[in-house]
Amino acid sequence: MTDATAEDSTDIPGSVLAELTSTFGLGEVRKQRYLTDGLMNANWKVDTAAGVFALKRVTDVSLDRLVRNLGVLDSLASGGVPASAPVPTASGSLVAEVGGGVWCLFPWVAGSHIRGVDLSLSQAASLGAHLGRLHEGLDRACDKGLLPAVPETLTADVTTPERAAEKAERLSGAVGNKGVGTAFDSAALAALKQRRVLISRHAGRRPQGEVPAGRHGWTHGDVQYRNLLWAGGELAAILDWDRVGVRPYAEEVVRTAQVQFGVDGAFDLGRVSAFVRGYRSVVPLEASALADGARRLWWKRMTDFWQLEFHYDRGDFSFDELFTADEALLHWWTERLDQVEDTFAAG
Repeated sequence: MTDATAEDSTDIPGSVLAELTSTFGLGEVRKQRYLTDGLMNANWKVDTAAGVFALKRVTDVSLDRLVRNLGVLDSLASGGVPASAPVPTASGSLVAEVGGGVWCLFPWVAGSHIRGVDLSLSQAASLGAHLGRLHEGLDRACDKGLLPAVPETLTADVTTPERAAEKAERLSGAVGNKGVGTAFDSAALAALKQRRVLISRHAGRRPQGEVPAGRHGWTHGDVQYRNLLWAGGELAAILDWDRVGVRPYAEEVVRTAQVQFGVDGAFDLGRVSAFVRGYRSVVPLEASALADGARRLWWKRMTDFWQLEFHYDRGDFSFDELFTADEALLHWWTERLDQVEDTFAAG
């Protein structure tokens, strides 16, 4: 993983851009604009003689996995999923290795990134139905041999309270050693102290067993508003297919609902319910699986500190605001654990 920050926010170097335009057969580039919405990879809008495209430099997934994932998009698009198939290079490859980076190109799709809580209830339900069709489309892609077979049984690591407490303790030390006395450092120390208390208090409510309930299969892995484009009230495109992988369907449903509708320190349970109803209108996932998925994600959030690991272990501050927001939601969620699970199960 590389930190796509300062150098990525400038124009693509001329020699690299020239090789990319030749590789993809774009002709003259009239204009390029760096896109600031992404968190992991670097993206540009390029206006060329061949048209307008989204150019992406991928920094957080292996080349083999990227090629595999991109290879399913044409099948998904032809099946009605709002996914743009990548533009191949002149040699037919879906990726280009240029200037020490790995690049892929997509037709430009006009639209806006809309936070989940700004969607209407009908749009939330529509998004759920789209996610269901996405799962069905990936299942068909697997049947066509575009993806490896899904294992019969899928297990999930359930972090023990002891291990989580050890991580919190280590990070507290890292704040002391690497922090510089900022407000974020103080907030991180306070949050880690509170988290150790929560982990101890609620350890008995952690998921039981390593096998998640319900069906599993190929999933997108990061359905959230930065990866969704809306136009005219409809979903125009699902973006960023880097994390396609085999997961419980309930895990993706619950995670999507959390990042979409868990905003300002609380779940919008009305929109969660509409979203889940939309999904289950396409994929009849059992209520028990959704409740299990909600419990597992809650415990994962309780015992995970990835934003702080980026900050203090990697010196990458890109996700500091996410930590603050997720911490507030975690406390709200913990106080209403049964209510949240009932909402998912009843959707």
